[in-house]
Amino acid sequence: MPHTPSPTEHLDQLVRAALARATGSLSPAAALLAWQDWSAHLAVSPGRQIALAQLAGTQAAALAHYLRDCLLAGPGDARELVLPPAQDRRFAAAAWKTWPFNLLQQSFLLTQQWWDAATHGIAGVEPHHEKMVAFWARQWLDAFSPGNQLATNPLVLQRTAAEAGANLVRGAEYLAADLLALASGRPPAPGGFTVGQDLATTPGQVVLRNRVMELIQYRPATACVHPEPVLIVPAWIMKYYILDLSPHNSLIKHLVDQGHTVFCISWKNPGAAERDLGMDDYLAEGFHAALDAVGTIVPRRRVHATGYCLGGTLLAIAAAAMARDGDARLASVSLFAAQTDFSEPGELGLFIDESQVSLLEAQMAETGYLRASQMAGAFQMLRSYDLLWSRLVSNYLLGNRSATSDLMAWNADATRMPARMHAQYLRRLFLDDDLSEGRYPVAGRPVSLGDLALPIFMVGTTTDHVAPWRSVHKLHFLSPAEITFALTSGGHNAGIVNPPGPDSHRSYQILKRPAGGTYLAPADWQAVAPTVQGSWWPAWQQWLAAHSGAPVQPPRLGATGYPPLADAPGTYVLEK
Repeated sequence: MPHTPSPTEHLDQLVRAALARATGSLSPAAALLAWQDWSAHLAVSPGRQIALAQLAGTQAAALAHYLRDCLLAGPGDARELVLPPAQDRRFAAAAWKTWPFNLLQQSFLLTQQWWDAATHGIAGVEPHHEKMVAFWARQWLDAFSPGNQLATNPLVLQRTAAEAGANLVRGAEYLAADLLALASGRPPAPGGFTVGQDLATTPGQVVLRNRVMELIQYRPATACVHPEPVLIVPAWIMKYYILDLSPHNSLIKHLVDQGHTVFCISWKNPGAAERDLGMDDYLAEGFHAALDAVGTIVPRRRVHATGYCLGGTLLAIAAAAMARDGDARLASVSLFAAQTDFSEPGELGLFIDESQVSLLEAQMAETGYLRASQMAGAFQMLRSYDLLWSRLVSNYLLGNRSATSDLMAWNADATRMPARMHAQYLRRLFLDDDLSEGRYPVAGRPVSLGDLALPIFMVGTTTDHVAPWRSVHKLHFLSPAEITFALTSGGHNAGIVNPPGPDSHRSYQILKRPAGGTYLAPADWQAVAPTVQGSWWPAWQQWLAAHSGAPVQPPRLGATGYPPLADAPGTYVLEK
């Protein structure tokens, strides 16, 4: 049963909730502790202080020589004193190599290098605090990047001159409209896409509905199908149709067209009434209820279970419990950008510590859920250039309105998280790492990922800030199962929404580790795994087919006890 706070606990809760509202759900105590830890240890490191002072002097002298060389060489000189990191696209345009903008961007990059040296490797600083200080230093520097300012961005100045300032007028209009929408509680969202008409259009029927989810069974598109059905478990931090976007990039449609019987869970968008739903409820009324329905509609067939992101973590928990209990209904497990070990969760871990979680819990205790906007800020800061600064410059300085895409429309269709479930997820998985360490209980008994013996197909993405691929890869030493691991280019979403086609610029590495095979660390794996051009979807589909039986007649839609209730995409996906 949920804990009922005492009057004094409730008072503390109210204060923490008010603090969270004032700070955008970010803990000032966590940031202050990190800066104190860093500054206190830097203060007792005189040798490091001398080294940093020497670095600053060396950089200043180098910049002075660079300035002199630029003045002597004239405006056409495009030499660079320091190259930006390979992934940094802020200064890629040729205009940044012309005077005086080359001096501005070179000075900025040198400052960035100095702060990177200053925030790393200080003896005695806790690793979590070091990462936080380095992260916030980058955020502060990014805010003052010459690319984000009107007077120091050559592309903005060129556009302003060419349009006689019309771009700034348009940008001001866009800014006013967006601020008005935010103030009214209606955040600006991309238009032009409608769920059920443009998105999530693969034909099917809802065959089960409960307080947690709807289960969609998709209509077959081939005369015969692989006998083992595919059950997809998406994350409830997102709406399921990221896997069924437009017809040309729908993973679900791709599977159906290749002769698979596909079922997909569509999670309910929770509100205050669902505040006490926990991880056990999502396991029992989500995954297991869906598996029971699939087993009734397609009897005597084992199931290819597939999980994405948090849905993959839930699936790993469920599969481990089934292995423990001798439940053999699964044929295989596929995990897309899903972590099972949270000891190194990447930069997202910067926002998850005891102080931060206590603020989120206080807020969720008031509302009953975590709002999507409370998560959006953290994700934007993790990719501040792509998700924040580049868009601000494009919209409000260049006066552009970016073309709407189906992925952008999906991203704006946000969901909430039930208070109890999200607190359990943050504490038991992120903070305590119970799953990988054999402490996570299902039905009162802990489960072990070491019990997983089914064939596993895993996908990691190279630039994933939510589930870093090296963290995803850790299942290799947690389970002795046969694991086929694919590492694809792209991020947490775009790397998964990766349709095959002649215009695909994607590539992936793939390698199979046999059951009980030798463990390869991520760097070693990356060194030996062959690279394939194109989408990983066909490789996964072929893997599913190889683990399936001979084709059979398609099953009917629904069954006794699971009658068709509504056309896909159902009703839960439409809830705001």
